[in-house]
Amino acid sequence: MLQISFISKPVRSRFIKNRIALVTLLTICIQPSFAQKAEKFFDKKDLMLVGSYYYPEQWPESNWERDIKKMADLGFEFTHFGEFAWSTMEPEEGKYNFEWLDKAVALAEKHNLKVVLCTPTPTPPAWLTQKHPDILMVNAEGRTIQHGARQQASWSSKTYEEYVTKIVTLLAQRYGNNKTVWGWQIDNEPSHYGASFDYSNNAQKSYRDWLKNKYKTIDKLNEVWGNAFWSQSYNNFEQIRIPNSKELVQQANPHAILDFKRFSADEAARFVVSQKDILRKYIQSSQWVTTNLMPNHSAVDPLRMKELDFQTYTKYLAEGYDLGHGDQGFRMGSANSIGFSNDFFRPINGVSGVMELQPGQVNWGLFNPQTMPGTVRMWMYHVMAGGNKFVCNYRFRQPLSGGEQYHYGIMKTDGITVSRSGDEYVKVIKELQELRKWYKPETTTPAILIKRKTAILYNPDNRWEMEYQPQTNQWDYMAHVNRYYKALKSLGSPVDVIDESKDFSEYPFLIAPAYQLLDDKLVARWKTYVENGGNLVLTCRTGQKDREAHLWEALFQKPILELIGAKEIYFDLLPTTLMGKVKMGETSFDWNNWGDVIEPQDTSTVWASYDNQFYKGKAAVLHRKLGKGTVTYVGPDTDDGQLEKEVLQKIFNKANVPTLALPEGVLVEYSNGFWYGFNYSSQNQEIPVPTNAKVLIGEKSLKPAEVVIWKG
Repeated sequence: MLQISFISKPVRSRFIKNRIALVTLLTICIQPSFAQKAEKFFDKKDLMLVGSYYYPEQWPESNWERDIKKMADLGFEFTHFGEFAWSTMEPEEGKYNFEWLDKAVALAEKHNLKVVLCTPTPTPPAWLTQKHPDILMVNAEGRTIQHGARQQASWSSKTYEEYVTKIVTLLAQRYGNNKTVWGWQIDNEPSHYGASFDYSNNAQKSYRDWLKNKYKTIDKLNEVWGNAFWSQSYNNFEQIRIPNSKELVQQANPHAILDFKRFSADEAARFVVSQKDILRKYIQSSQWVTTNLMPNHSAVDPLRMKELDFQTYTKYLAEGYDLGHGDQGFRMGSANSIGFSNDFFRPINGVSGVMELQPGQVNWGLFNPQTMPGTVRMWMYHVMAGGNKFVCNYRFRQPLSGGEQYHYGIMKTDGITVSRSGDEYVKVIKELQELRKWYKPETTTPAILIKRKTAILYNPDNRWEMEYQPQTNQWDYMAHVNRYYKALKSLGSPVDVIDESKDFSEYPFLIAPAYQLLDDKLVARWKTYVENGGNLVLTCRTGQKDREAHLWEALFQKPILELIGAKEIYFDLLPTTLMGKVKMGETSFDWNNWGDVIEPQDTSTVWASYDNQFYKGKAAVLHRKLGKGTVTYVGPDTDDGQLEKEVLQKIFNKANVPTLALPEGVLVEYSNGFWYGFNYSSQNQEIPVPTNAKVLIGEKSLKPAEVVIWKG
């Protein structure tokens, strides 16, 4: 979508021809300069700005000034318009109405609020889907997803691209030089929600084009996909359909599935980045461009969207799915949920924000509990502790109609009274005014945090491949990653979740959890990292396959055997009713998810061994010194993460790096010269605040959902 306004046939033809090239470019690593560019949009002394969603199109115009003035009076610094308003902006094809939005933006300006303006592409209007039903996505069961909710359009529809280009171009031309517009959000949580993937004719054709671009010849595709197996070979690309287990008597080809997930993530990235390209033609350079993503939605890959100025995320914790810590944890969520999102999104471009934070009770969860008093405030400070530049509440007013009637807002249903969780927003806004006075630009990161700094290496290909071929009903890739993340945070380690484009040498410690797909180049990089003084941790399943998910025609996991000091590895999987045992020193640990059984070389030391089953006494954890650094291999995947934590603790000890010993549900974070302590547990907790510290907010003895902030 590089063209603007109405698209001529020649321009459209050139666009279609260049489309595959754009997808290819999206997969190329973007240089680190993005991080420096993104910083320019924000003033560090603000620490974090606070905003709230508002939907003028959903309320009588007579309410607008009262509501926007109230937002400003409460201390909010920005608001958020427009992501679901396409039918109001263009009620009939080609008949545009932006006057209402002009008035809303003018009211924000009048009351000194910045505006985040959105492209309305998650919600095509009814006239569009009725006129062009081919723009609608199709789910795995073959059902066309109809008008009436959101994210029902196919990213692969060229017709939809044309209409998207028109509306985004007009918005950019109209508001691109408006000084009240602070930045732009593209779409909203781009995904297909429960449907996940698109099986429409549009997607079928685009998938074939994507495959042609990747493989060039059908013979090459047949080779990589292993299509001689079960007589799956194709004579031409036109015979290929999207792999769909709903249409097959047995599982679809795993190589086809992996490619389809790569394609789908590329389509989502193309859809988002092409809108950014349109905006950048018209908007002023001081306006930033982002999108907001759901951290746990694997079908969309944030790493493919590095061309945005930065990315933001959506976060809901108390909705019945995350039971947190202890008997009241369901009211707060897990201690590491916001933290992992912070540490995943921030390293992509060096800057991030939270575009949508749970406002209190919601309406769509497994069950929808009230939040523990103080929880929303704690979440906000956790966002700030992660270095995010802003946090936005969803939403200012609780709706009286529609699909989210029971979803809290800053205001109660009367529209004039601040809600219980709204009070917590107001409290943080007031406290921020005081904290900003304590900000010192010359403050540097404490040396101990630099020594503990750890990276977790992530590649979505590993996640996608193992999601489809888990080998056991107990395997959960993200749970596996989070066991290591949780252990690191309990030890007080700062963490970045990075991809292979980053420089490993920036991190004294590097963990590559279940890094199943790799090549010799990556193994060589790991070896160099270790030889130069890095401490590398590899875990089960690492190195089983090449980048196209083929097992090696060699010993199992051959590429990493020399690196970790092993002769051979095989794995075992246990039923849910049986626990395997691992002994490390005098301590015994349980496992039954996954267990790599290792035959060590004499170059490595056995740190832990299996303590039952027929391979009792075989190595479970290996450690090896190599050059100036170390490499450790952890074979088992446990449920409670205690073995993983003990291994990491021993690695830090061996490196003479002091750590913390934080209890379950307690976190200590550092950002911009401030230390933060959080209590996500269900009991009172003591935070290790130094005796000489200046406590700015709270105290070191915390009740559940309380926060302490200090300097020094």
